[in-house]
Amino acid sequence: MSTITHRVASPETPHAGDELLTMQEVADVVRVPVATLRYWRHLGTGPRSFRIGRYWHTDVLHWLEEQSRRPQDEI
Repeated sequence: MSTITHRVASPETPHAGDELLTMQEVADVVRVPVATLRYWRHLGTGPRSFRIGRYWHTDVLHWLEEQSRRPQDEI
């Protein structure tokens, strides 16, 4: 019989307790088409994502906050 140990996330774990969002959910939050998210991912300018097409909810919120701080001529 083997024992399975479960690792408990430490407070330093950046996404402990966070949820993964689908591309459609992020598109709804950011209010852009999914195709725009794919293009941003291609350019490396959008929120961080995984190849499985998922986004950390807090990463999306941080990215949105960063965008609101950028001068309009950079966007």
